[in-house]
Amino acid sequence: MAAYVRRRRREYGVALRRAWWRGGILGCVNVSRWLRCERSEPRNPQVDRSSVNSRQTRVVAVILVALGLVTAPFINRLTDVDQPMDVLGIALIVAAGAATALRDRWPVPTLAIVATSTSLYLLIGYPYGPIFFALAVAVYAVARRRPPAEAALWCAAAFGLLLLHLLTNPAALDGAVGLLPAFAWVAIPFTIGVARRLVAEANARERAEADRRLVDAERLRIAHEVHDVVGHGLAAIQMQADIALHVRDRRPDQAGLALDAISRASAEALAELRATLAEITPGDDADSRAPTPGLARFDDLRQRVEDAGLAVDATVTGQPRSLSPAVDLAAYRVLQEALTNVVKHSAYPRAVIEIAYRPREVQVSVSNQELAADSHVDGFGITGMRRRVERLGGQLTAGPGADAGVFEVRATIPTEV
Repeated sequence: MAAYVRRRRREYGVALRRAWWRGGILGCVNVSRWLRCERSEPRNPQVDRSSVNSRQTRVVAVILVALGLVTAPFINRLTDVDQPMDVLGIALIVAAGAATALRDRWPVPTLAIVATSTSLYLLIGYPYGPIFFALAVAVYAVARRRPPAEAALWCAAAFGLLLLHLLTNPAALDGAVGLLPAFAWVAIPFTIGVARRLVAEANARERAEADRRLVDAERLRIAHEVHDVVGHGLAAIQMQADIALHVRDRRPDQAGLALDAISRASAEALAELRATLAEITPGDDADSRAPTPGLARFDDLRQRVEDAGLAVDATVTGQPRSLSPAVDLAAYRVLQEALTNVVKHSAYPRAVIEIAYRPREVQVSVSNQELAADSHVDGFGITGMRRRVERLGGQLTAGPGADAGVFEVRATIPTEV
């Protein structure tokens, strides 16, 4: 199951990214149908399972026919009261064994042919023999491939046909004991077939649930990426637009500066959005993609929020170093989302940022004055930050800081993940 989940994660990752590129979030809704209909990845060079099953079915049929033909001359010696084996008996054995070759495609007609041949075989009085193996295979096929209730009806009908020989076959056991052989040859393979069907259905449900979870997780990841990029850009644009509206009559030059800041913020947000979409779109040349956001681009992020009117005090401790892409992106997104929340929600346009490089982890924090810090409720942005950090084995806290009236977001992310 673990290997299956990994394989399906890769498949759904590619499918969802293509669906996103084509139709955004709505394009991801029909990803399962898209994956079935438009899948372009080459399949692994494996033999098709249906052809393997078909060959196995034919092999089993040949074995059953050969077993009946080989044992036919010897079963006459088991008892003197049975009908001696002749051409008709051999024909019934061959018919029952050969019919099992159809069990995968037509399990019910196969059972009808095998049960009828076996019943005639016993009614005529031929001795018990390997023909029962063909009956067991046919019963198993019906139980394995048909719903349990329907399979039970067909197998009960086959059992009824077998009981007819108790009236004519002199070798049949007397009384209720005579029911046991026919019951065993029907009940045991039926039970095994139903059990195998239930196990297969449970596995299929588990795989479907795993697929659904993977689709939901990938869809949520893309939504968080877009939320972080678009939300940050729109927050900066909104603040500058409010400034422009406020001063347009009294200080037109200041309104012009605000519009310039809006233009820069929108251009930078669009560029980062294109970079994010390029990163999740398969088939693009890596050299043509924009740089992936990371702590190396913190100065750009700081400049954008300062242009939006937020004062930022930043402190970096430790030796800055190259981080893995996942850790670098997660740390950057935490800073971006936390600063966006300050711009959007805080009445005090000032933030204090700390970035600490440690031997085995990197820690980032954003704090600002917030008198109502105790009444904080996590929103979509903070929930997304926490998921992103915890997915890498880290920890994120968001709430009142060490000082009174301060709200702090702090994330600690292992650098060895």
